[in-house]
Amino acid sequence: MNAGTANLINALVLIGVSAWAYFASGTASLTALIPGGFGLALFACTPGVRSENKVIAHIAVLLTLVVIIALIMPLRGALAREDTMALVRVGLMLAASVVAFVFFIRNFIDARKTKEL
Repeated sequence: MNAGTANLINALVLIGVSAWAYFASGTASLTALIPGGFGLALFACTPGVRSENKVIAHIAVLLTLVVIIALIMPLRGALAREDTMALVRVGLMLAASVVAFVFFIRNFIDARKTKEL
């Protein structure tokens, strides 16, 4: 898997799980859709990441890092409430974002090695 595919999967997971959280919560809180907004932005970045556009790839990495940091508080809240389904949803989004972030970093390292040769 490359960074473009990891970004696409992360975007789709964020959008899908965000929609799931929105409809699963009885209060229909709009804050549940925030990760979906980031997912849409990451989805829009996918063609640029696949074509190895440095600026777009760096924007996607920054958005992914923001998502990882932002999901810490919902994770803590789900743990405090002992809400298993919320924990699963936040865990899925965090896992997808961390995997995508690792692929981005790996891609940047490979690009630097190729540049040095």
